[in-house]
Amino acid sequence: MIQIGNAPCSWGVEFPDDPRNPPWRAVLRDSAEAGYAGIELGPVGYMPEDAGELSDALDEHGLTLTGGVVFRPFHDPAKWQQVMDGALRTCKLLVANRARHLVLIDSISPRRAATAGRPDEAEQMGAAEWKGFRDRIATVARMGAEVYGLTVSIHAHAGGFMDFEPELERLLDEVDEAFLKICLDTGHHLYAGADPLAFLRRHGPRVAYLHFKDIDPVVKAEVIAKRTDFYEACGQGIFCNLGKGAMNFSALRRVLGEIGYKGWCTVEQECDPAGATSPVEDARANRRYLQSIGFN
Repeated sequence: MIQIGNAPCSWGVEFPDDPRNPPWRAVLRDSAEAGYAGIELGPVGYMPEDAGELSDALDEHGLTLTGGVVFRPFHDPAKWQQVMDGALRTCKLLVANRARHLVLIDSISPRRAATAGRPDEAEQMGAAEWKGFRDRIATVARMGAEVYGLTVSIHAHAGGFMDFEPELERLLDEVDEAFLKICLDTGHHLYAGADPLAFLRRHGPRVAYLHFKDIDPVVKAEVIAKRTDFYEACGQGIFCNLGKGAMNFSALRRVLGEIGYKGWCTVEQECDPAGATSPVEDARANRRYLQSIGFN
């Protein structure tokens, strides 16, 4: 059974202290009214860390907490305490609300931001730096899996050091599958110039969670050519409504059936919280589209 959820980033929530963020209760209400069964935490500190308060609000709207994301600089050893703080707080809140998925994302690095979507130009880590980076990801993954009983997945993201398929494949080869799975984000995979359907066929048994995202190929070509900042690209609409861009979701549904995937698929249409589009209307349109192609 596939269940469809949404995430606060579809309302432009990328950082917990952004004054443009909508109230968290409004995101829960809007998600439920648009027909979603679940919701992610969003950035740590956005949703209340009082488990009872969050649980009551989820119950009020008939929503399941699906998971949470640790979007922190795994690439920077000097910020390890920041990474661990986000990981520990997220794990505790997930467990308290019976959520399953912990998603690890290396946040955007100034060394990689300009080469998002340009795999041949992107700076690569040396052997020692890669080892430390890999081990920090593995440490959090093992903690999430063994201490908190969560399903932990790595998520490639434009502008970070876990972006392109070769480095993702390398990490998967070097970190034990027992405690590190995959969260496949269709939009970021396309942003990186790769084929998410082929990747899903190769790694189906290890894919534990999906983020549904579409990408406008015209906007993508422009932002790559201009080396546009990732968040500025979001404001320009690089992530369009599902079914309006380069991602073939009907084919994705077939592949998910072929591999026997069962679990959550979370819609993420990252946007500018002060942008011209309406997150609520986009959320409704995305849910209608998914229902029209069989994601009920």
